[in-house]
Amino acid sequence: MNRRNFLRTQSAICAGWAITKAVPVLANTPSGGGWRTFEVTTSVDLRKPGGVSHIWLPAPLIRDTPYQHTISTRFTARGGSARLSKGNQDVLGIVTAAYPATAKPALTLTSRVSLKDYTVDLSSRAMAPPVSQTELDYFLQPSRYVPTDGIVKQTALKATAGATTDIDKARAIYEWVVENTFRDPKIRGCGRGDIRFMLESGDMGGKCADLNALYVGLARSVGLPARHVYGLRIAKSALGYKSLGLATDIATRGQHCRAEVYVREHGWLPVDPADVRKVALEEPPGSRPLNDEVVSRARGHLFGSWEMNWMAYNYAHDVELPGYAGSPLVYFMYPQAETSEGRVDPFDPDNFKYEITVKEIT
Repeated sequence: MNRRNFLRTQSAICAGWAITKAVPVLANTPSGGGWRTFEVTTSVDLRKPGGVSHIWLPAPLIRDTPYQHTISTRFTARGGSARLSKGNQDVLGIVTAAYPATAKPALTLTSRVSLKDYTVDLSSRAMAPPVSQTELDYFLQPSRYVPTDGIVKQTALKATAGATTDIDKARAIYEWVVENTFRDPKIRGCGRGDIRFMLESGDMGGKCADLNALYVGLARSVGLPARHVYGLRIAKSALGYKSLGLATDIATRGQHCRAEVYVREHGWLPVDPADVRKVALEEPPGSRPLNDEVVSRARGHLFGSWEMNWMAYNYAHDVELPGYAGSPLVYFMYPQAETSEGRVDPFDPDNFKYEITVKEIT
């Protein structure tokens, strides 16, 4: 992205608001070619503030990709002050708002993004776009819950036995995750992503942040750079999957993690084995076997393709929220808040009310 198109942050503590200014929307909106533009608004109301309070929200990707352009990010902190901070390799944007004890904390974040379905032509012999070694090295690193040694590497070596190319290894790991995991609807949120525990315990159930984290860890352990891509479902599936889209314009519970793997033959490749398992469990009438026609179609599509009825936030893991003294977050997709009593449970609507709404504008 051109430096002149980066978002500029302004904040005013006395006025109690903050807004990010961007260049005019039309100047930054991709034209034609299957791009769709959405406005996504997250509204947070902290019902029981208790002393000095903070709210943190994830902002959409701060870097352009083949599938997403972030046009603008605007936010207003009623009764407090707010700012936007930005990461680098993990393209992490965090809106941080602080409120005095006398405030009734509320934060609104409105983003405009343009999205385009993303498919990598696996039959093409064209050269992949160049990627820096620094970037590739970054996405080979282990994290707190995604190690790359021990049982993780042993499992990956077994899964990729006989595979000689990057693309063959990437596909072998994808098929292994699809075959050996299942979606567990009882898990809160999107899961914890503790892949060593999954493999050592034999409990292979989870949600997207578990199953796709397993893909990322296995890939990294055999030398394939891979990354989580955390985001939000924001529209219906045009491919006909009721389980992989929204039924309404309310996206409050639409958080979803995907994954990318770097292969020398094609560059960054989109994958999503977790959604294969979601289709198997949830696509009406439900509990479909892997050899079901609908599941097989999703399985073929989700190695190398993403339908972009989904908005990406970041690639970040072990996220340290600005001004928060507690442990890092495993991932940052959900609104977060803290009062003098400690961190607020983002899954507790009695104390932490928020809503995410979506409007397509093109």
